[in-house]
Amino acid sequence: MPVHTQFASPELVGPIVYEDFDRAADPAWRTSGAVTLDDYARWCGHLCGLTCFRMALGPSSPSLFQLRDGALKYGAYTEESGVIRGMIYAPFAAYAREEFGVDAAVHRHLSVEEIGALLDEGRQVIASVHYEIRRPHRPAPGRGGHLVLLTGRTPDGRLHFHNPSGIDAGTRTAALAADEFEPFFAGRGVSLR
Repeated sequence: MPVHTQFASPELVGPIVYEDFDRAADPAWRTSGAVTLDDYARWCGHLCGLTCFRMALGPSSPSLFQLRDGALKYGAYTEESGVIRGMIYAPFAAYAREEFGVDAAVHRHLSVEEIGALLDEGRQVIASVHYEIRRPHRPAPGRGGHLVLLTGRTPDGRLHFHNPSGIDAGTRTAALAADEFEPFFAGRGVSLR
């Protein structure tokens, strides 16, 4: 499975998320599929969910901004007074089903144990977590606001996931025990097959 970041330059994720590096200075922005630099800089911080979907689709997936454009047509993202809102699960699931033939199911109430069962069924789960899951050795400052793609369980039961805003290889693909994952998890997501 490919590993993608929501920012075009993986080595800039840390500076972008922790040091206020200007997204408009990302030299690889064109690889995102954005038509303009302004569009890229405005949207890339909101596309964690579609980056997860892009990873789930595999190596032949469309570019991130092609996915964004399609998701917009379904209402999976909205803008109100210049504020971007999304990824809205039900319209996203409709987009995944109708445009890609993916069996997508919305889970408004989901436990960590249920995630494990979904993974055991061969599904992947886009789960709402706090973005600081990239530093799980610290106490979770909250739940939700960011999306990661859970892809399986390790033999010892750890949840394996891909993080579109991981700051290095070890946080872009990671595995946490259920009790380590749970404090970051908002109890909702979308499962895919």
